[in-house]
Amino acid sequence: MATRRVVVHYPRHLIEAPLVSKMVRRHNLEFNLLRATITPQSEGVIVLGLEGEADSIRDALSWAEAQGLRVQALERDVVRDEARCTQCGACVTICPTGALSKDIDTQEVRFSADECVACELCVPACPPRAMKVEF
Repeated sequence: MATRRVVVHYPRHLIEAPLVSKMVRRHNLEFNLLRATITPQSEGVIVLGLEGEADSIRDALSWAEAQGLRVQALERDVVRDEARCTQCGACVTICPTGALSKDIDTQEVRFSADECVACELCVPACPPRAMKVEF
C-alpha cells in the first residue's frame, strides 16, 4: 500500500464537478481530506492524502489532470526560507503533526514533508517569517 499527499487545484469552471469522488472510486483509493478552500466563482484548492496501490495513485492523478485539474505534490507548497530561519523552534511547538522537530544534538529545526498537512500554523508562529505555504 502506498500513500501520497497532493494539492489539487480546481479551475473555476470545474468547482461543482465531483471529480475527486470519481477519481477515488474509479481507481479504488482511500482518501483523507486534509484541507480545502473552495469558493464559488474562483479557483478551489484541496489538500488530499491518498492511499492505495502505487500504480493506482499514479493513474488516478493522471486521470485528474486529464479532466482539467492541476495536481502537485504537497511538499512543493510548504517552504522554509533557510536564510531567514534562526532555528528558534517556535514552529516546532505549534506543529500538530510533528512535521517540524528539533534535533536534540544540533538544535537544528528539521522539516518532514511526509508529516505535513499544510495547516499553516507554523507561518504566523515563526518570528522571522521563514515559513510559507504557497498554494
